[in-house]
Amino acid sequence: MEPPSSSGLDTVIVHQSEASDLVERQGLTHSLRVQVDGSVFTVDRALLALNSEYFRALFRSGMRESHQDELYLQGGLRARGFLIALAVARGEQPSIRDPDELVEAVECAAFLQVDSLMQYLIDIIDTDNCFLLYHTAGMFGLLRLFHSTAVFIRDSYQDLNEAAQVLPEEMIHYVESLTPATFIAMGTHSPSMKILQDSSRTVWYLKEEQGVWKYLTDLPTEASTSMAGIAVVENRLYVVGGVRGVSMEAVDFSHCYDTESNSWSVFDGPQQPRYNFTLVGHEGHLYAFGGEYDKRIMSSTEVCDVLTRKWTFGKNAPCPMAGAASTVARRRIFVCFWKPPNTTDIYEYIPLKDEWTLTTTMIHYQSYGHCMVAHGDKLYVMRNGPCDDFLRCLLDCYNITTGQWTSMPGHYINSRGALFTAMVRGDSVFTVNRNLTLEYLICGDNWKPHRQMMGFPKSGSLWTCMLRLPRTENKEEVNTTNEPLETATDDQNKDDNVQVNL
Repeated sequence: MEPPSSSGLDTVIVHQSEASDLVERQGLTHSLRVQVDGSVFTVDRALLALNSEYFRALFRSGMRESHQDELYLQGGLRARGFLIALAVARGEQPSIRDPDELVEAVECAAFLQVDSLMQYLIDIIDTDNCFLLYHTAGMFGLLRLFHSTAVFIRDSYQDLNEAAQVLPEEMIHYVESLTPATFIAMGTHSPSMKILQDSSRTVWYLKEEQGVWKYLTDLPTEASTSMAGIAVVENRLYVVGGVRGVSMEAVDFSHCYDTESNSWSVFDGPQQPRYNFTLVGHEGHLYAFGGEYDKRIMSSTEVCDVLTRKWTFGKNAPCPMAGAASTVARRRIFVCFWKPPNTTDIYEYIPLKDEWTLTTTMIHYQSYGHCMVAHGDKLYVMRNGPCDDFLRCLLDCYNITTGQWTSMPGHYINSRGALFTAMVRGDSVFTVNRNLTLEYLICGDNWKPHRQMMGFPKSGSLWTCMLRLPRTENKEEVNTTNEPLETATDDQNKDDNVQVNL
């Protein structure tokens, strides 16, 4: 089975005003009684037109049914599935735990072509429901949901491989045809001269089957990862800005690594030169927030469309910030602002409105959020422990659906910054430092240590991300140069047995 094409995934976007205009033009009442599986729902027509291609087509058709005040939906739809679709259309986040409810929601998304419901089902994919969603999406022909669940299974295949054998052979084959996300790491480097090329300026990837780090590519000599912005958009790695030399001169270029061609390209940096800023990759764009320039902390925002590679200014952040933590949860951008000594404000930046909104505030002494990652609808903020125990990393969890904070039980050893370079893939969190690479499983209110591998074979601060690397003929190395491949040695990792107290 072929992966769905991008054209097949395009959604007809109808703004709320346009949906209302459609109702007005047709001379229709603003409410409609919809009978589903013996239950009757009174629903706003504009809400139906906004979220369902089925109802948009019906209201435009001029058929007799399009003008009736009551409509009977046939086709075996269930009331619970329709109720879930309405909740998602209203912006709610319904909990769907019962397998039958999940199937009925998929059926409703397919029959009524409710894109918002399909996206919500993609958002809630996890280890418990991925096989049911995968099989049901294939049965009802929801290609985007089908592909997304297959990608989730592939990313967690080392743990789900045995359970996946209950799937039909064709579905297993499709999962295995995909490439999993790979943990990527690189050190902190200033630009170097070509004639004095630094062999340590390399990007590495984690070979999970062997538990070792291997060479992927060299950083361009002009690129800086020192106080730079690092992000991934559409499976391309972007290195933006940064500094060179002890004079802290700002680098005004951006570099892009293409995994398919194993090559780098260069384009202009942000209009406002900056370093020590926050860079977020999201839905075809790079977002540069705050940072420093000429010893001044800034609040400016810039956005780059990666297709045109042009930077434009957005609305300034609520206050100046440098090196702020950020993440994307449920397709929403969150940025962590620390106000010494004990306040951390988390703001959401909304690209469509170009505005900032305060999401929540956390009050903790020394609550500086060195790192923030997202899993599902939860934000995890890692912060340093008390001043007399700075190696202890404390975690706090914020649920963006319920609006509740939870302090994670126990504490996590943060030897040389491991948890401050965390990356989420599926239901796992990957962390790394020179001593070890550790994978956690996210289990309810805990992060459970799951798999321990060799540490990163270079010293210093690290940048990490996730990339899907192309398959190669030998299926061993991505390197296409003549340079030798390096791996972390046992000597470098003799201190791997770092205790993690949960």
